[in-house]
Amino acid sequence: MQASQGKNAGLGLALGSAIAFGGSGVAAKPLIEAGLDPLHVVWLRVAGSALIMLPVAWRNRDLVLRRPALLVGFGLLAVAGVQACYFAAISRIPVGVALLIEYLAPALVLGWVRFVQRRPVTRAAAVGVVLAAAGLACVVEVWTGLSFDAVGLLLALGAACCQVGYFVLADHGGDGEDAPDPLGVIAYGLIVGAAVLTMVARPWRMDFSVLGASADMGGTSMPAGLLLAWIVLIATVLAYVTGVVSVRRLSPQVAGVVACLEAVIATVLAWVLLEEHLSAPQIVGGAVVLVGAFIAQSQAPKAPSGPLASGGPVAGDGPGVTSAQAQAQGLGAGAGAGAAAVGPG
Repeated sequence: MQASQGKNAGLGLALGSAIAFGGSGVAAKPLIEAGLDPLHVVWLRVAGSALIMLPVAWRNRDLVLRRPALLVGFGLLAVAGVQACYFAAISRIPVGVALLIEYLAPALVLGWVRFVQRRPVTRAAAVGVVLAAAGLACVVEVWTGLSFDAVGLLLALGAACCQVGYFVLADHGGDGEDAPDPLGVIAYGLIVGAAVLTMVARPWRMDFSVLGASADMGGTSMPAGLLLAWIVLIATVLAYVTGVVSVRRLSPQVAGVVACLEAVIATVLAWVLLEEHLSAPQIVGGAVVLVGAFIAQSQAPKAPSGPLASGGPVAGDGPGVTSAQAQAQGLGAGAGAGAAAVGPG
């Protein structure tokens, strides 16, 4: 009975995390269109979240010496890289399209495993990669000659590649007794990401007056400060925390299935709130991308556990490798990552 209740609670938390991550792009795009640079929006998101997570970082301060490579890798790739690429992408292409491209990450991981690590992959995993690629072709409507902004598509692909980099780091052990607290990894990842983005985004050049004005969300005027609060508190802090807790209550595979709803939620929200309508082939293609990504993710072989020479990164949005693949998807926005993925969210 208690196990059933715990699983139900885990499903609810995973769904809440997917919803929270899915709303990040929808809330960020009006701020970008109001005059904020995408990098400045990312900096506000990461720096604000890092401030809120400082108590968690202090409680896990031993991680700085125990897992320095993990913290730097998470901050650079899963936080700064994924989110900067994702937010820059949605400034040029629809939110749903950008997030679906980011969901190619599990398929790209399989390419790394097969052609770089030269490890065998299952037929099911290969089918997942083919499905994801075919679905993406429908999403971007290749038969129209790639009518979407090419730079925007490349930026979204960059977000997917950043997730791949983090998955690769995650594949090098850390499931043992010495595995770090995933919330501590998230806290320090946000701090590292904020430091990097401060140097890149140069927030002192930001037009802060935009935050005191209103932003247009699909024809509705919304306070810019409220949108920023949603991005920081709900789409980042709450999304990461609920995502981590859900993975602890569920199997990574189940959490990964629920995490896939992030792309659906983001697309629906963008359709309703931003009036970013997708065609029937794009909707079908998006479903195929998610199915292919899930198959590729669930069939990815796990490498033998072993520390990295430079400090041993462990996993996902913080936990072990399979948890990373379940979560890091949202970090990108997302992320996701990461997922759980990470993702976009």
